[in-house]
Amino acid sequence: MGLVRTGLNSRYFIWAVLCLPSLPIASALLAGGDHAAADALHESGEFSARLMVIAMMMTPLVMLAPRWRFFRWLLDRRRYFGVAAFAYAAVHAVIYLVDLGSAREVLGQFFTLSILAGWLGLFFFLPLALTSNDWAVRLLGRRWRVLHRLVYAAAVVVLVHWVLVGEEARGAVVQYVPLILLEGYRVWRVFVRPRVAAGVA
Repeated sequence: MGLVRTGLNSRYFIWAVLCLPSLPIASALLAGGDHAAADALHESGEFSARLMVIAMMMTPLVMLAPRWRFFRWLLDRRRYFGVAAFAYAAVHAVIYLVDLGSAREVLGQFFTLSILAGWLGLFFFLPLALTSNDWAVRLLGRRWRVLHRLVYAAAVVVLVHWVLVGEEARGAVVQYVPLILLEGYRVWRVFVRPRVAAGVA
């Protein structure tokens, strides 16, 4: 039992699980065909967004059910999910650039709202991924939390990108619903409930 627990808590196990979504992406690219790049682009983008949503849900889940050890276990490993979300976003961007094949094509699409939102999402992801380590936490101190609030901006622009470029806009919105509800609970728990309890509101 001890070996199983050690294995489950290993960073290698976590990374192995987070690498599983890369299999359908690689499969799509290896299969070739007219839709290979489109399929890989779709898969990498969706997995990036989903991992970001999962990472953002962890804190309000722990607040909602503090006795559930699984939620606490996830929260302790939230950085892995965030870094993986950036990694899939980077793969998504590389596939997009290679598929377009020229700087002229890239620049021609850059300022369309859907594509610009995607690039902004990657831009917001980058400093979050680079500072998702203990060294950065110690170096930045309180500024680390301020910086990592960029994830909310990333979540908004990623949703805009997903809705505008995807064929299933409703599906993208639906997958954000749990996060929206949990963040609403978090706001109520942190800001509203104390004021109500104190008789302020």
